[in-house]
Amino acid sequence: MSQLNANEMRKGMLVLYQGKPCTVVEWNIWKSDRRSRIQMRVKDLITGRISEITAQPDDRYETQETERITLSHSYKDGNDEVFYTPAGEEWRCAAAAVEDVLRWQADQYEGLLVEGKLLTVNPPQSVVATVVETTPSIRGVQSGLKDAVLDNGLTVKVGMVINIGDKVRVDTATMEYKERVS
Repeated sequence: MSQLNANEMRKGMLVLYQGKPCTVVEWNIWKSDRRSRIQMRVKDLITGRISEITAQPDDRYETQETERITLSHSYKDGNDEVFYTPAGEEWRCAAAAVEDVLRWQADQYEGLLVEGKLLTVNPPQSVVATVVETTPSIRGVQSGLKDAVLDNGLTVKVGMVINIGDKVRVDTATMEYKERVS
């Protein structure tokens, strides 16, 4: 483990905050006439709780080395979700840590290993899903957005030309509609 100043940290880094492994989800610097401050939001990887931190630029935080692996979800076993690597290695992760991620129903996920333990799993950058509920498209109207419910139960804004049964690509980080997929 190494230590970094608050002004050296960036979004996506893994840090220990109050003794718990957290990932930095937002990082911003405030500059005023006299001094600057760092504002961060960190997400606890085990509970999913988000904390806001206002720090001085020279405040130190422990960062953790991570390894990323490709995983496929297999099944739920008690309080754990079981994943496998393409080579057949089994990894277990707390169900609470990956509950939101598994709603995307992706073929492959990215696992985050810290000290040889699977802490959390992230969905791919984009996922293709089928629209199961939306208002009908109107002839002649091609611009604008409307709500659509996907086959995984999530609601996103899609283009006006999208109909029930269409497949769409959605950015998993922003839940933003990207394109219709044929």
